Amino acid sequence: MTGAAAQSAVPPLHIHQHFIEDALRPGTLDVKDPMAVFAFVLDSLPDRVKIYPTENYFYFTFTLNGSPYAGNIRLDASDRDQGKVQFGYYEQTTGWRDDTPNWFQVLDASKGVRLEKLERFAYRLSYGAKSVVFELNDLSQVKPPATALAPGERFIGPIFDDSGIRFFLVYNSAVRNFLYILDETVKVADDFFNGPHSDRIVIGKRSGFVFYRDDRLDRKILIGVYEENVRINNHLDGPFDQLPDNFIEGETLRSAILEVDPKLKGQIDRFGGAPDGEVRYMIAPYKVYRDIGEFDPVHRCASRKHASPAAYYRCFILDRTPQDFSKHQSPMPPAAQPAPAPSK
Repeated sequence: MTGAAAQSAVPPLHIHQHFIEDALRPGTLDVKDPMAVFAFVLDSLPDRVKIYPTENYFYFTFTLNGSPYAGNIRLDASDRDQGKVQFGYYEQTTGWRDDTPNWFQVLDASKGVRLEKLERFAYRLSYGAKSVVFELNDLSQVKPPATALAPGERFIGPIFDDSGIRFFLVYNSAVRNFLYILDETVKVADDFFNGPHSDRIVIGKRSGFVFYRDDRLDRKILIGVYEENVRINNHLDGPFDQLPDNFIEGETLRSAILEVDPKLKGQIDRFGGAPDGEVRYMIAPYKVYRDIGEFDPVHRCASRKHASPAAYYRCFILDRTPQDFSKHQSPMPPAAQPAPAPSK
């Protein structure tokens, strides 16, 4: 392979020089002024960009005078057609600093921000003289293979996680539990190695996601997300905040949530959110782990002889506590959860 073909096949190179120069570069942006930051972000974008994650977050980062910042522009499925845009940013959290300042606003015409729907998966966002077309990720034709669903399971929708990994969100009514199933109909943006005690447990080299090879079906079930990624709220903290909003049909999601938690009747919309949009039911039926050995009990359970499929799939009910009507935070025990902040 030579020439242009060879060039397109090799990975892009990221050099340390740029990291250093970003840290050393002086800047004058007023980060305490959300509209100034919004203008800076929008002005820095090309005329057309793509939002890959399925909860419609367009993520960005920048470094200002040695401090790293992260944030997002979100075209929320529940109110974008009303011309509303969610904008948030914060000083990046780290393992040694998880309480950082953050800013969040809902922007619309009253702030001079215009959002126009061009087609189902394209919107034009304008502020001042700058306009950017945001292309949403069209997964409307994505469906799981018949072999990827167990009896009694319902397909909720396709997920494109901000890790770059795709999932099928399914609901198992027999055990009243949600599952994230790895979408292997496309090339998976990760490579895997086997767990130390069983090849049924596989771990993503890049993501740290832990999957169990379902021995009843040809599929992998997400069973774990690495704790440090959850704690610092990065792109590898799990798919709980990238639900298939653009592809949820009717009451499919709300009816499943109400089967799990009937007391929420009348309190959530069809996306699982409260009417004011401040909180959303969090679907994170996997374990937040530090060591791969923590999944040995899952394998022991799944390896037993089970009287029914329901008994087998109860082995994958790993953490009831995150499945809560709460802010879109990372699925940690309450005492360890970070302060509310814009997603990522």
